[in-house]
Amino acid sequence: MPAMGYGTFNVPEETVASLVAAALQCGCHHIDSATRYENEKGTGQGLRDSGVPRKDFFLTSKVWNTSRGYDNTMRAFEQSLSDLGTDYLDLYLIHWPANRKQFGDRADAINRDTWRALETLYKEGRVRAIGLSNFLQHHIEPLMETAEIQPMVDQVELHPGFAREDLCAWCKERNIVMQAWSQLGRGRCLGHPAIVEMASRYDVSPAQLILRWVMQLGIVPLFKASSPERIRENFLPATPEEAVAGRPKWFELSAEDVRTLIDLPIGPLSRQPDDVDF
Repeated sequence: MPAMGYGTFNVPEETVASLVAAALQCGCHHIDSATRYENEKGTGQGLRDSGVPRKDFFLTSKVWNTSRGYDNTMRAFEQSLSDLGTDYLDLYLIHWPANRKQFGDRADAINRDTWRALETLYKEGRVRAIGLSNFLQHHIEPLMETAEIQPMVDQVELHPGFAREDLCAWCKERNIVMQAWSQLGRGRCLGHPAIVEMASRYDVSPAQLILRWVMQLGIVPLFKASSPERIRENFLPATPEEAVAGRPKWFELSAEDVRTLIDLPIGPLSRQPDDVDF
């Protein structure tokens, strides 16, 4: 999995193709999509328009809540493949856990049934990795009790002031790769005085600062951008060797600054998995 990904959440169908193509063409070979984003046909067009061979990029999709369960998930997967114009995915995720607020004591069984479909797809070689999105430890543990294949990824809201250290440490111990969505706090972290000041010291943008912070935590950031220019600005080199002309510069945050961003008094900015009812 590449160290950074371009996320297509809330990217309109009419513009997503050009932006996905731009991301791939600038070297960001990791595209994160989902049925719920309602733009997978446009995303698929962008994949083709980019000219990048299928073997050279990493593609993710997610099964939406209305398709939970074994049979529904299998059908949803086929629809995503068709819309994206590919015959396999690099990563397939359960978008949200079934929670007790909606499903009571049935929640864990529903998650297990959905996971069983992902295991089938993985065994058939139609998905190269399978994982979760928005699952917390108390959702994952019951799943792992009966799983034949352990989750490989968990994608969660994570940003300065909401680093989810306990969940990340727990997943790391179990070789579950963490991915971060909303690492810019849906834009609300960008203007925080501490972040603006720190970015100025490193001579980078607040977005670049936050994305590097996520990477230094050992987490894969999924950034969003609404123009090719912003994609190029946000797509950071993963190593010093990747810092080349025309790309953002290489920089590293000090351990003290990493800690400062963890400890900012921000907290969650989106609805949490146990509270959602969609």
